[in-house]
Amino acid sequence: MNGLLFLGWSIVGLVALTLAYKLFGKMGLIGIIAGSVVMMNILVNKSVIIFGIGATSGNVFYAMVFLATDILSENYGGKEARKSVMIGFFISLLTLIGAWVAIAMTPAPWDTAHQPLSQILTPMYRIIAGSMVSFFVSNMLDTYTYQWIRKKFPKHLWLRNNGSTITSQLVDSILFATIALLGTMPFDAWVQVVISTYILKVIIAIIDTPFLYLVAKKPVK
Repeated sequence: MNGLLFLGWSIVGLVALTLAYKLFGKMGLIGIIAGSVVMMNILVNKSVIIFGIGATSGNVFYAMVFLATDILSENYGGKEARKSVMIGFFISLLTLIGAWVAIAMTPAPWDTAHQPLSQILTPMYRIIAGSMVSFFVSNMLDTYTYQWIRKKFPKHLWLRNNGSTITSQLVDSILFATIALLGTMPFDAWVQVVISTYILKVIIAIIDTPFLYLVAKKPVK
């Protein structure tokens, strides 16, 4: 069931992102990246099994982030794609700090939301740090790798789309697992987590390829 939900949402999210780009252009993509990063950092606290692979529920937003950064790289250049990553990181950090401040406030006597919100918005700090650092580093690497492959193989859109994502998400998987999980489990289990989550991200990269072809070389103002 989790696998079907994951695939279904990934496709719906990619269709929605493509539509948002058609309607709102570059700003639509940046808005989706920022919103997705915020949600990934909240949902990183919930673990799920997808196709037998242990993952965080925040992975449901990866497909949209991958496609959005690749559209920006393809149609507007690496500089704009990197700017979107920095915007997403900044908004995510600001949102999390604001959430922690709100949780630190003493609730009113009649309040019923404080306890469940605290459980959701007070994350395990190693996990949230791993999520944010790995997002920033891997997506910056993705934009540089995309442009490098584009210069070497300008005619192969599928190669730069998948090549950049497959490369950057290996770094993402290793960084996240190192910061968030290393030392908390046996080393062989840690390696299994890295490999399994990486496989999941490669699957997402393959799924988003047809959608990039729909909008490549068609910049929207």
